[in-house]
Amino acid sequence: FVPPNKRCLIHPREVGSHATGFAEALRAAGREDPDVILVGELRDLETITMALSAAERGTIVFATLHTNNAIKTVDRIISVFPSGEQEGARNVLAESLQAVVAQQLLPRVGGGRVAAVEIVFANAAVSNLIRRGKIQQITSIVQGGAKQGMIDMDTAIRALYEQGLVTARDAYDKAIDKELFKDILDEVVTTNV
Repeated sequence: FVPPNKRCLIHPREVGSHATGFAEALRAAGREDPDVILVGELRDLETITMALSAAERGTIVFATLHTNNAIKTVDRIISVFPSGEQEGARNVLAESLQAVVAQQLLPRVGGGRVAAVEIVFANAAVSNLIRRGKIQQITSIVQGGAKQGMIDMDTAIRALYEQGLVTARDAYDKAIDKELFKDILDEVVTTNV
């Protein structure tokens, strides 16, 4: 995928053609003093370190990571660092992170797929939890942040179920906290008996 240049300069780098790996491509991109960097995937310590460094310098960094919610995203970024460096990584991430958008695709009733989308903005409370290593508490901040436009994954999945877009079984299977979905699964079991 190569976006067109519209009132900007885009310099794509393809792993294999232009660089031997993500880290090398990111290093080369950083030398051009970009305003925005899009990283196809945060895979390893070197790539994550370089992406955080770019963000810390003020570059807008968009990156993908194979996780299904914000807590797992933050946890994956921090856990890639050796234990002696995790506190520093938490501090940099807490200062640099602006938002996490996570999605899961669920089978749509009637065919196709529908996205459940979690949106977390790194407000002062979220940044503080990241800095202190209390990542599991982010969900409670997100649940109270609906006015800011935040939504947690389980709420997004529940809304898809309530709109009739996904089945109870699929909602339960993709849920982060399965206990929150036992009621709809129990209804289906009771109805089918």
